[in-house]
Amino acid sequence: MAVPRVKPGRYPAIFSYGFRPFFLAGALYAGLAILFWLPLFYGDIHTGSLFAPVDWHVHEMLFGYLAAVITGFLLTAIPNWTGRLPVQGLPLLALVLLWLAGRFAVFFSAGIGWLAAGVLDCAFLLAVAASAAIEIVAGRNWRNLKILLPVTVLLAANAAFHLEAHFEGVTGISRRLGLGAAIVLIMIVGGRIVPSFTRNWLVRQNPGRLPVPVGRFDALAIGISALAIAAWTFFPDKAATGAALVAAAALTAIRLARWAGGRTWRDPLVLILHVGFSCIPIGLFLAGLAALAPALVPSAAGLHALGVGAIGTMTLAVMTRATLGHTGRDLKAGTGTCLIYAAVLLAALSRICAAFAPGEPMLLDISAGLWAAAFLGFAAHYGPMVMRPRVAARRPNRPAS
Repeated sequence: MAVPRVKPGRYPAIFSYGFRPFFLAGALYAGLAILFWLPLFYGDIHTGSLFAPVDWHVHEMLFGYLAAVITGFLLTAIPNWTGRLPVQGLPLLALVLLWLAGRFAVFFSAGIGWLAAGVLDCAFLLAVAASAAIEIVAGRNWRNLKILLPVTVLLAANAAFHLEAHFEGVTGISRRLGLGAAIVLIMIVGGRIVPSFTRNWLVRQNPGRLPVPVGRFDALAIGISALAIAAWTFFPDKAATGAALVAAAALTAIRLARWAGGRTWRDPLVLILHVGFSCIPIGLFLAGLAALAPALVPSAAGLHALGVGAIGTMTLAVMTRATLGHTGRDLKAGTGTCLIYAAVLLAALSRICAAFAPGEPMLLDISAGLWAAAFLGFAAHYGPMVMRPRVAARRPNRPAS
């Protein structure tokens, strides 16, 4: 982790760097929203939203919690790419308030109207994309402009979500578009950080086979996967789409196998990156089978392998590691962190199983409880770290003279 470049100010520590408020807010929202979702799903409570209950749940996972975590990551990574100061202080507070405004607008859209809610909600991702573009261009970091493409697609998916929900009553294309944009973003970013962090750890701790350097095969795998996901977005039930998704799953699995993840089992912070990324080929494979054999594999299995498995696990993996590194702490996963990882992985497994057993609500309840435990556990364990100033960097122990 690079040393954060922070300009001294009179604002609280939580507004000194993007990961601090957005990781905490995203984790709290992910956990609390899923606890609210269960009684909403069962019809025990109601929102003031124009969205159908399932649409509210999908929207707030993709464009609420996930958008917050992506923003925290970008606002933290871009200064390392460009060498410029991070967005902090009042501009950062303004982004947080804009995100919160979007959450309230969606929840109370029946009162303020669908158009006003959509504009307020989409304004956040538009501001994030604009802020990221300005910093990347100002830093002349041209190669990282491509990271804005999936973010822009996510913004377009959010706008389409509001339009589709209003004019069609339910969403389909837009939710797959948003999920697909997030998966492609993980493929791009994960293709950098997973082999990089793995190589760094192996060189120090376990010399031997190292991850294969990123090259043309990675670009091919991402490109074919993006095309397969695009086909799935618009034609989810076609056999050709299913075949493309299975091919994308195979290429992504081969890509992951080239990163020597099996040699990282002694370091949970590195291993969880490989486990989380592995949910992408699993999800693509299940989505492909759902198109090829819908009587055997429900579409919800692939959706939740990608959503709960890949997105949930990878976001927590990045959030824990980045928080430790950027607050000056040792990159070590303690018991609390390992429990967070276990909870989100079990949440993914139980949610996939629930898709195959729709008549067993207990599996759904277990998955939701584990998901909430993972993200609220992050907020409880890492919240104090993001709210306090960075601690002094620890020096390695010197041998006794």
